[in-house]
Amino acid sequence: MMDIRLYMLQRISALIMAPLTLGHIAVMIYAIQGGLSADEILGRTQGSVFWFLFYGSFVAAVSIHAAIGLRVIVSEWLGLRGMVLTVFGWAVFLVLLAMGAQAVLAVTQT
Repeated sequence: MMDIRLYMLQRISALIMAPLTLGHIAVMIYAIQGGLSADEILGRTQGSVFWFLFYGSFVAAVSIHAAIGLRVIVSEWLGLRGMVLTVFGWAVFLVLLAMGAQAVLAVTQT
């Protein structure tokens, strides 16, 4: 039962990531073609609730998606099962979420 839940959660996170990825790429192309400097980009993102929510959602979706994917790979390659596999999945999720949150806060905080 848990496998189908994780499978569905990974697919839902992919559905969330797809438009956010396209949005991120569009913003990066705009910034590069517009010749914006890092200072100008930070000036536009700092203090913005929109960018905080945009990239915060992106980080959450990527953390969930990647943790489930790595959990499956580790299960298949290393044969981990049970509680060890569960702890591994949660650890990956929490590390990715913490690192991503730190980046989002660094870019959006004033």
